[in-house]
Amino acid sequence: MLEAQNLTKSYTAGKNVLDHVNFQIDREEIFCMFGANGAGKTTTINLFLDFIQPTEGKALIDGITVKDEPLKAKQHVAYVSENVMLYDNFSAYQNIDYFTRLAGRSKLGRKDYAQVLGQVGLDEAQFEMRVRHYSKGMRQKLGIAIAIIKDASNILLDEPTSGLDPEAGAEFLELLSYLKEGGKSIFMSTHDIFRAKIVADRIGFLKEGSLVMMKSREELMNEDLSALYIEYMQSEKSAEKHDISSDDS
Repeated sequence: MLEAQNLTKSYTAGKNVLDHVNFQIDREEIFCMFGANGAGKTTTINLFLDFIQPTEGKALIDGITVKDEPLKAKQHVAYVSENVMLYDNFSAYQNIDYFTRLAGRSKLGRKDYAQVLGQVGLDEAQFEMRVRHYSKGMRQKLGIAIAIIKDASNILLDEPTSGLDPEAGAEFLELLSYLKEGGKSIFMSTHDIFRAKIVADRIGFLKEGSLVMMKSREELMNEDLSALYIEYMQSEKSAEKHDISSDDS
């Protein structure tokens, strides 16, 4: 479970990059967060990863306060960025072996790696290929394979579908559904309204650091998500805060 409790981050006096944000993502749930560049999406992820410290509030992973016990918290989370950080001169096998050992799972071997690499949709011929020859979609698959083999109960994704072609995007959604069914809680920051509406259990809009809207899949079933996003992004902040209070009541 991932939980934000009044999560706030300020870099300059009087200016909150993230402003008292609250949400909870349970097991077997996908939460997609939308917002313009600079809205605070990546800041939220960085707080959960202990890359930065909150000014106020808490980020919790499986009940563990990240700020107080960062190493313990990191054992329960995996992260896949928009541009997956991999060793380009390594093969898929070598990358997954390195990151698996880094996560402390030293007893796994090539058979385990092959199973997970195949599971995410990589072909056997690609297992030994140097990653510098991979497409973006293949890199995303390898990043997800590394997240799966870590066996963390929570997954953070930062713009994971950016730049993917339709086929790779569809395959990525299938992977997310597989992870959800395996009991993971998933937070995804995205601009991809179409794919988010397909896969998300809940969607939130972040504007200037404030979570101004959060609705479930059922509540959004008959909504035009693009129009709704534009409406919230153009409305006054005071009105938006009133709206989210009404949504949560």
